[in-house]
Amino acid sequence: MDIQEIIALVKTTKTFVDNRERAGHIKVKGPADYVTQVDTDIQGFLAKELGNLFPEIQFLGEEEGLHEMTGDTYWILDPIDGTTNLIHDYQHSVVSLALYEKGEITLGIVYDPFREDVYHAEKGKGSFLNGTPIHVSDAEDLAETMIAVGTSPYDRELAKDNFERIQRVFEQSQDIRRTGSAAMDLAYVACGRTGGFFEPRLSPWDFAAGMLLVAEAGGQVTDFEGKPLNLLQRGSVVASNGKVHGELRALMG
Repeated sequence: MDIQEIIALVKTTKTFVDNRERAGHIKVKGPADYVTQVDTDIQGFLAKELGNLFPEIQFLGEEEGLHEMTGDTYWILDPIDGTTNLIHDYQHSVVSLALYEKGEITLGIVYDPFREDVYHAEKGKGSFLNGTPIHVSDAEDLAETMIAVGTSPYDRELAKDNFERIQRVFEQSQDIRRTGSAAMDLAYVACGRTGGFFEPRLSPWDFAAGMLLVAEAGGQVTDFEGKPLNLLQRGSVVASNGKVHGELRALMG
């Protein structure tokens, strides 16, 4: 499999993202949970093209939801991670594509069409930004770094506990950041812009590609309890440069 071929395919989705009219075609899936025509256009396009290139590989996309997969190899796609951002032209949305093989993620691509940035990783081969190797921050503790946070907007019942968690991290770190895209936040951890990221109750398409980016860049990704992420269901995610992981995870409560 030629990852450059897949990257080139993912980059063609920029034409969909640039279509502001399609971004205005909105359906409501749940509280603060939206889908635009751009989401469905990209998912349909990539599902078809990847199916043509790799007919033996199954496909799991956000817009069809979590469901039982019969094989042991499939693509995991978030066609637009940061849909609410896209609706408001708040230009922090990415396309996130990962390859799941026999219980692990072996390939991950996070594409930022607004900045033309491509983050990619293959298991055992390192992480890259536009072809240049990237590495996590070398911060030794939270006080030396910023931490990205997610607010789990689809699950408002988590807000009280999560904002208390965010406050604890804010008090121990230099500052916090929120982009509104978990995949982008994980990519930023991988390239050392932030020292860590956390959010409760993410779906596999939110974190699959990003978790490989972080791991291959020298970082660490677990759930809030320190266990490996379940790639087939929703769960909490905490990522870091590895050095601050224990300190950050201890604040998850």
